[in-house]
Amino acid sequence: MCGRYATARARQELLDQFQVQFDATEQNLQPDYNVAPTKQVPAVLTRAAEDAAKEAGEGAAGPVRQLRTLRWGLVPSWAKDPSIGNRMINARAETVHEKPSFRRAFARRRCLLPADGYYEWYTLESEAAEGGKRKRPKKQPFYIRPKDGSILAMAGLYELWKSPEGEWVWTCTVITTDAPDELGRIHDRMPMIVQPDRWDAWLDPGLTDPDRVRGLLVPAMAGTMEAYPVSTAVNNVRNNGPELIKPTANGDIPTDPSDALF
Repeated sequence: MCGRYATARARQELLDQFQVQFDATEQNLQPDYNVAPTKQVPAVLTRAAEDAAKEAGEGAAGPVRQLRTLRWGLVPSWAKDPSIGNRMINARAETVHEKPSFRRAFARRRCLLPADGYYEWYTLESEAAEGGKRKRPKKQPFYIRPKDGSILAMAGLYELWKSPEGEWVWTCTVITTDAPDELGRIHDRMPMIVQPDRWDAWLDPGLTDPDRVRGLLVPAMAGTMEAYPVSTAVNNVRNNGPELIKPTANGDIPTDPSDALF
């Protein structure tokens, strides 16, 4: 699964890289090196012309690509309580098209969630304690990112939920897939990454055929990512800063996988 990630690109870089036509963010995006569920996260999405016209207060000749901030944890439009979003931070690529909570968004409301990298936790073998009982296993956090430093465009879905007070709440989820062998030794799941040549199709609200949409989801090429151990400070969501993604040697590094760097 993907439960924490880092996103630190400047707003203008996101606007340029994703060719955004309408900036719907209300304030400068702040770097976040410890993104956790329920936080506001940057997202790129394309709204149909009629929806974009209502939101921007002007006419639109066609679909409009937007940069927005969404709350991580998808709340389906039919939900009675937004707390359901706490359990909807990830959607499995294998079943996302058929699950009631995700299938409508999969057909019409797809987005890209920009990230610099993401975290996973490798479970170390527990040590024997006095009395023959086993200690609770330790977990070593790893930071996983593209080797070439490029941005990760994580496949996501978004939804709009209307509160009893009439407020529209924008929420999202990250689609996950099986991790390749070199990453699967840390955790068996990873975010689904959308390659740049598929961004337009993935964001197209007019593309609603589930089979065609599923065909856009291709696992990341093996050998393009690197992983290394980082400080356990990332375990606490209150900690935030670039020091969280720096390699560390704190005595909790596993001997497998390959001295923790690959």
